[in-house]
Amino acid sequence: MAPKIHLGSRIGMGCWAIGGHFWSGEIPVGYSGADDSQSVKTIHAAWDGGIRLFDTSAVYGAGHSEELLGKALSGRSEAVVVSKFGHSFDPASRQMTGPRFDPEYVRWSVGESLRRLGRDCIDVMLLHLNDLTVEHAEPAFEVLEQLVRVGAIRSYGWSTDFPSSVQAFADRSGFSMVQHSMNVFFDAPSMCETAHNNGLAQLIRSPLAMGVLTGKFSDGRAVPPDDVRSVPADWQVYFEASRARSELTRQIDAIRDLLTAGGRTLGQGALCWLLSKGCNIHPIPGAKTPAQAVENAAAMEFGPLSETVMAEIETILQRPPEGEFRAR
Repeated sequence: MAPKIHLGSRIGMGCWAIGGHFWSGEIPVGYSGADDSQSVKTIHAAWDGGIRLFDTSAVYGAGHSEELLGKALSGRSEAVVVSKFGHSFDPASRQMTGPRFDPEYVRWSVGESLRRLGRDCIDVMLLHLNDLTVEHAEPAFEVLEQLVRVGAIRSYGWSTDFPSSVQAFADRSGFSMVQHSMNVFFDAPSMCETAHNNGLAQLIRSPLAMGVLTGKFSDGRAVPPDDVRSVPADWQVYFEASRARSELTRQIDAIRDLLTAGGRTLGQGALCWLLSKGCNIHPIPGAKTPAQAVENAAAMEFGPLSETVMAEIETILQRPPEGEFRAR
């Protein structure tokens, strides 16, 4: 089915990392090492590299990511901006304060995102509660449909890993996108089929497995304790005890030559693997430095991996069945 929405570039920039620190109690839920001046330069470098698609959320950095993105994209009307709602927070303490998805909060949250981004309209607004039930999500989507009609947003969707949740709302005219986890380590055939059958854009989070697929953590280095990757969360399957999981680094070694075919870096190969999975798939790797943004954007010049390389990767990985759906 033809896509309901056309995004500005095959690869986007994820803006979770540039938001910097924020917390859920004592648990870090942001990335360490962000620097505001560098972040603005990174967004500009992504733009210069051809990236026109930028993904953020109200909660990233407790609003700070949206503010930085709005500053960096000022005057760039061609930018396609995706944001999200559903996690309330206190911007002063940068503390998450719990899920909120009641109609009044949805309207308020979208208004606040518009203010922080400095935009009259947000291209796509996503529900940011992965495993919310369909019953509880429906009132929020009713509000988003109203916001499409008044021009506050152009369309909406859901950041979720549950195909049945997407299917429940996919026939709505304003529902244009699903954001879900997918990368070389984890394929998502059921979600891909659901999105394809309903003409939905796929925004791919964790396309580089939180940095593991760049290879930079294969030397055993640890992430700082104030970084979300140090947290032993159920959904976070890429790090253990603050280090990349050894079974994943072994998989990287086994397919390194295939991912780097044609002069690609390891990270570019991982992005090109995703580009090979479908023409409406849009990876959104994060970046904290201009060099990272330039490298990610250059994957578009290489394009999808060949069918032969893709088949060889599957043979080596011997991917297990998709298994039970869960938040990732």
